[in-house]
Amino acid sequence: MTRGGKQLRTVALIAAGTDEAQAAQRRLAAAYDGAEPESADVIVALGGDGFMLQTLHAFMNTGKPIYGMNCGSVGFLMNEFHEDGLRDRIGAAVTTAVHPLAMRATDAFGTTHSAYAINEVSLLRQSYQAAKLRISIDGHVRMEELICDGVLVATPAGSTAYNLSAHGPILPIYAPLLAITPISAFRPRTWRGALVPDRVEVRIEALESAKRPVNVVADNVEFKSVVDVIVAQDKKAESLIMFDPDHSWDERILTEQFKY
Repeated sequence: MTRGGKQLRTVALIAAGTDEAQAAQRRLAAAYDGAEPESADVIVALGGDGFMLQTLHAFMNTGKPIYGMNCGSVGFLMNEFHEDGLRDRIGAAVTTAVHPLAMRATDAFGTTHSAYAINEVSLLRQSYQAAKLRISIDGHVRMEELICDGVLVATPAGSTAYNLSAHGPILPIYAPLLAITPISAFRPRTWRGALVPDRVEVRIEALESAKRPVNVVADNVEFKSVVDVIVAQDKKAESLIMFDPDHSWDERILTEQFKY
């Protein structure tokens, strides 16, 4: 869902803990009347992609859009940093709603853990032993046994992150798809992953979990020694992200696909 930007009354300036981001926040605060996040119309996040993900999680379902400016080492989710014309840029920005993955994991002790993931849910081997996993889609087993370092389920928003590093496909932001991508698959060695509709439920079971322990990570939240993980997109939850119109998310994804 995309909305044209409008002139917003108040902004809140928040920053990552790095020296660069903190200094940028001080300079911008001197130039703009910043509000508290609770009362602001828009949140300006200063940092890198990791801080942007944290901010999108923190303001999920609040209706407050996040306008990021890059003050970090990676800035795919961020706009370029400029101190001048901030309110005009925000007023012209395009807002996109992203719907997270809802992850529910059960660990070896029977405890259930829940978390949201805007980018991806990753299962990763916990020890020197390769993971042995079973993958089901909507209750039907599609991969009886996958021996690998791990596997991830990525949204279109996350398809250019860890998914791309694992040689998964890049998805346009509005594609109604999820990418299931293996990480260093050993058997079957030729399996390169799958694309599934974003309406399905993905279940991944850890086989021989005592011998081959597995961790699960939902963006930046990790749970150890899981035996069963269920992932499905939550259409009722959303985070709002803003991009400059000349550097939209669609443009970024197209640029990423034609890099050589």
